[in-house]
Amino acid sequence: MNRPAGTVVIGIGNEFRRDDGVGWAVVALLRDRATEQPLPAGTALVQSDGDPGRLIGLWENAGLAVVVDACFPRPTRPGRAHRWSTATGGALRAAAPARSSTHGFGLAEALYLGDRLGRCPGRVVVYAVEGADHAPGRGLTPAVASAVPRLVRRIEGDIRRYDAAPAPGVRAE
Repeated sequence: MNRPAGTVVIGIGNEFRRDDGVGWAVVALLRDRATEQPLPAGTALVQSDGDPGRLIGLWENAGLAVVVDACFPRPTRPGRAHRWSTATGGALRAAAPARSSTHGFGLAEALYLGDRLGRCPGRVVVYAVEGADHAPGRGLTPAVASAVPRLVRRIEGDIRRYDAAPAPGVRAE
């Protein structure tokens, strides 16, 4: 059985809403680092506003989709990143309206819809980064900004592990 090819890293957010721009900041730093430490061939780095239709279009042919978005739970620990993966099981649940996301129809719904349409990637890894401020304005708060380099290293590791892993049903010799 062949697995879908390529990886896409999708940074969701809005750079004009403070910490909601963390997904975009992660993609920007990945791009910068890739000039000196190239990512595996077939890796796409994209920024998205989180529209479910666009998300599905970005990830539908990927073997691995890594999605980074801000979340705003209460209470919050700004900069803390939560990781969820289809490999670890469990369903990504929709958030209550305006509870932990700035998107009304969000990532969980896009994954559900993509699954029903047969347009999900082979594997999904989601990083939700707790933010402190999503008011209008530019720039991440210090706690969220300091979390970006650590998160980028984790994502680079996810990409390299996926790229090195044999396809399902293929035995390593």
